Amino acid sequence: MPWLLLFVAGLLEAAWAVGLKYTEGFSRPLPSLLTILGIVLSMGLLGLATRDLPIGTAYGVWVGIGALGAAVLGIFLFGETLTPMRLLFLALLAISIAGLKLTSA
Repeated sequence: MPWLLLFVAGLLEAAWAVGLKYTEGFSRPLPSLLTILGIVLSMGLLGLATRDLPIGTAYGVWVGIGALGAAVLGIFLFGETLTPMRLLFLALLAISIAGLKLTSA
C-alpha cells in the first residue's frame, strides 16, 4: 500500500508542476486552486507513504516520478523538444526510479 500511495503522490507532483504553467503566476483562480490542491494531496500522500518507507527512497521516487511525469507532459502538452539525449536522460531517470524501488528494504 505505501508504494501505491507514493506512486499516486508522484503523479500528483507531476500534475501540480504542470498546473503551475496554467496558473499564469497564480493569476487564474481555478488553475491556481487545482494546483494548490495537487500540492497538498501530493505532500500528504508522500507523508503517509513515509510511515512505512525510508525517507530517502520515498523522496527520491516521489521527485523522480514528478520530474519524469512533468517532462513527458511538457513534451505532449506544450510541444517541448524531445531530442535523443533528452530521451536518454528521461530513460535513465525511469531506471533510477525503478532501481530505488527494487533495492528498497
